[in-house]
Amino acid sequence: MIIAIAQTNYHIGNFERNTEKIIATIAEAKRKGADLVVFPEITIGGYLAKDLFRYRSFLDACETSIEQIAASCVGIACIIGAPVRSKLTKGKQLYNAALFIVDGAVKDTVHKTLLPDYDVFDEYRYFEPNNTFKCVDYKGNRIALTICEDLWNEHFPSLYPQDPMIELAKQQPNIMINVAASPFSESHFEARCAVVTAHSKRHALPALYVNTIGAHADIIFDGRSLVFDEKAKLIDVLNPFAEDLRYYQLNGKELVARQLTTVYKEPESIVNIHEALVLGIKDFFAKSGFKKAILGLSGGIDSAVVAALACEALGSTNVMGVLMPSIYSTGHSVDDAMDLVGNLGCLHEVIPIKEATEAFDNMMMKAFKGKENDITEENIQARVRAIVLMAMSNKHGYILLNTSNKSEAAVGYGTLYGDMAGSLGVIGDVLKTKVYQLAHYINRNGIVIPENTITKAPSAELRPDQKDSDSLPEYNVLDAILHRYVELEMSSKEIIADGFDEALVQRVIKLVVGSEFKRFQSPPILRVTRKAFGVGRAMPLVAKHPF
Repeated sequence: MIIAIAQTNYHIGNFERNTEKIIATIAEAKRKGADLVVFPEITIGGYLAKDLFRYRSFLDACETSIEQIAASCVGIACIIGAPVRSKLTKGKQLYNAALFIVDGAVKDTVHKTLLPDYDVFDEYRYFEPNNTFKCVDYKGNRIALTICEDLWNEHFPSLYPQDPMIELAKQQPNIMINVAASPFSESHFEARCAVVTAHSKRHALPALYVNTIGAHADIIFDGRSLVFDEKAKLIDVLNPFAEDLRYYQLNGKELVARQLTTVYKEPESIVNIHEALVLGIKDFFAKSGFKKAILGLSGGIDSAVVAALACEALGSTNVMGVLMPSIYSTGHSVDDAMDLVGNLGCLHEVIPIKEATEAFDNMMMKAFKGKENDITEENIQARVRAIVLMAMSNKHGYILLNTSNKSEAAVGYGTLYGDMAGSLGVIGDVLKTKVYQLAHYINRNGIVIPENTITKAPSAELRPDQKDSDSLPEYNVLDAILHRYVELEMSSKEIIADGFDEALVQRVIKLVVGSEFKRFQSPPILRVTRKAFGVGRAMPLVAKHPF
């Protein structure tokens, strides 16, 4: 039997486009001699469509799409993920399902057993878990078919006491197939490989792990579907961050690729983060119907990195950088920003904000009488810049990209309705130290981001001679603490035990906790770590934390 893996990028709710793509892929696989083509988890409708699953019209459209796809499955079969209505009188009225379609009809349906409800996942909100297990038979082969987390019970034994693969293995399958929608994070690929390897080895079965690719606002899927032979040897990895269609020959339990494969070598983490961010920007604009981006260019490293990523994703002529120097902006900052514009070839405008900030100062003079200048005046400058950028956005149809990094977002080093404005937070899940790594990677083939932008001390330039280090610890120390507290969810005691100064740890955590209300009003952030700010980190706004 020849099996095709279809690693696809779909658009949530875009049934016409998605269905056309699926049917075209099935036709292509059939032309290449495939007997079975496998698509990822909830390809129909889109993972995760969230509360769209509650709309009858959405589920009706899913069923219409299934009928159209089934009609194209003549002389070839497909496995495809979809939401399926249940007939239960109690419990959720929907299953996360994998459909086996052949001869123009759905012949078997497998329901997902282990429904995740952690981080960005909330499948128990919509789906009923499976409690029956049956392999799929086709052309003399018996397929142990599972859905994403169904393989991950060992990682959550208290939550998932039942192991679907152990139940299915009792029926003596000759291959295991897992359809998945596993989001990207910088360290997750190794975990996926380990999980699938363990099952393949335990049950002495070849394994196909079919993952989706594409970005849906904040969540990015990286593809990299996995293929293992019956000896649990990794024999193929599909393209990272791109669609792919590949073919494999199954003879009994022997699985071999029908195309040349190379030994996959996982690149450095920063390479994957770069590719993920580019895909995140590209899909956010394409799937939202937008074409042009705008951002403020300060001459600093954050805006330079975001500009470079946006130009790569959208094309330089679709990116507008706006320089908004104030009376505190240094000449080299303007020069660095202009050098960046020249290197990228993007559009630009120079709109000084001196007159606008002076107008605000004059307007507020009476109300502020007797008060010294402080952070209030600094924030006015940041908000004036946001007004300029949003005016350009409204007038010219640009979509504003936010350039705040994760370190700043964590400790509240940003101005609400100022430099925190935007439709998409591009590097809001990238710690400052990794922003520098991104800059060096962007410059791997030549200077794109000016050297002075990378080497100079970071500054918001909202007061004379201001430096980030005036308000924050050095970024290498700050980021080490933030990584432990936010991403690894360690307590202050555990972080201090790692050798960090107690007073500093308490101060940083207090800043993180005190900034929850700011992040609650932030734009969606492209997720590239195991714990990003946003839907995957749900914190109360007014709780007292045990620092």
